[in-house]
Amino acid sequence: MYRRLSSILFPIMSLLFIGAVYWGYQEHQEKNSILIKAENQYQRAFHDLTYHVEQLHQQLGNTLAVNSTSQSYHRKGLVNVWRLTSQAQNEINQLPLTLLPFNEAEDFLSRIANFAYKTAVRDLSKQPLTPDEFKTMKTLYANSEQISNDLVGMQREVLANHLRWMDVEIALASEKSNNDNKIIDGFKTVDKKVSEYPEINWGPSVSSMYQKRTIQMLGGKMVTAEDIKKHAAKFSHAPNAEIRVVENAKGTEYASYSATVNEGKNKKLQMDFTQKGGQLIWFINPRDIGERKVDLDKAKASADTFLDKHGFSGMKAVSYDMFNNTGAFTYVSLQSGVLIYPDKLTVKVALDNGETVGLQANDYVYEHHKRKLPSPILSKAGARKALNPEMKVQSEQLALIDNDLGEEVLCYEYTGKINGSLYRIYVNSETGLEESIEEMSPYDSKAASDK
Repeated sequence: MYRRLSSILFPIMSLLFIGAVYWGYQEHQEKNSILIKAENQYQRAFHDLTYHVEQLHQQLGNTLAVNSTSQSYHRKGLVNVWRLTSQAQNEINQLPLTLLPFNEAEDFLSRIANFAYKTAVRDLSKQPLTPDEFKTMKTLYANSEQISNDLVGMQREVLANHLRWMDVEIALASEKSNNDNKIIDGFKTVDKKVSEYPEINWGPSVSSMYQKRTIQMLGGKMVTAEDIKKHAAKFSHAPNAEIRVVENAKGTEYASYSATVNEGKNKKLQMDFTQKGGQLIWFINPRDIGERKVDLDKAKASADTFLDKHGFSGMKAVSYDMFNNTGAFTYVSLQSGVLIYPDKLTVKVALDNGETVGLQANDYVYEHHKRKLPSPILSKAGARKALNPEMKVQSEQLALIDNDLGEEVLCYEYTGKINGSLYRIYVNSETGLEESIEEMSPYDSKAASDK
């Protein structure tokens, strides 16, 4: 009996064993294939990064080598610097460096890219490179040479010792703090050297991009947690509700307050206030939203009422978007009939009953102030000459926007149709040049309508 049973089971077990071995072999092969593919991608990104940083150094040198009056070559050189720096940033993002302190080098490349772009987009025939900008480019040329040499040295190590990027990923993921890896050490060295570079004069347009909003930019007096409780109770019209206030970034220039208003029955409102001035910068009612029943007009009326009720007066809706049964309206402030786009905020409305359930007013709080607006030099008719003759203009008005250099410029805002689509086009009221063009949706047009 046992002999007969074994004669039956043995072939079955043998087949199962062979099948398990084969399956394990296939899994191993697939795993190896994935690892090899990932390794090849990492190697390609690293060698491309080394090449592009080396090219960046050469391009800066070429741009500095030509005559100081060669505006056309300066523009071409700066565009190439921007392109190469952008490629280098993309390749850094493809490497397993998320756990590695490489922030200083990434920030340095980002600033080079923005410096090159913002310098290249202006009219260099009217605004040629300044002595300070030439000085900045010479500094970047010297610094990029050092970074390039360090990366080339790492590249030699990688090729000579057959170093693997998969080992870097494993080392970074390891909980051990002392990871002995030449690639990791190399990137740490580069980042440390970059952090020790002397302060560079990037110019106001680039520096403004990295300027962090602090409480020093705000007016008003410093408020306490008790003051915020009163603000939250007044905002929510729930004086008897349980209100919890938490201070964020205590003792720093970025300090703010978060308030949670518990009105019972699972209804909790959340909001953030500035510590200086006690201004509301963010609000949300995280309730479940039902099926859409409210149209755009009623939703906009609700958003308008909400803003007037909470002290955001003189605002005009300029765009509208729908997502998950909510409608989001973007508003900008009005000053003497001019749209002030830097002063923008977003209101979120639930489309089941038209209740306002969210506000994002960070830009408005930090940018809103009374401006001394210039008078337009060009007439509306003169500015219209910049438009495509085939564009059918539906509306026009003055608007203050931020241009590519981060400067506020007064423009004529034209909305109209061309090629079957609806556009907003901003024409500089002084130069007659297009500063910005954006495609609109029919919802944007309806939301911006005064009707």
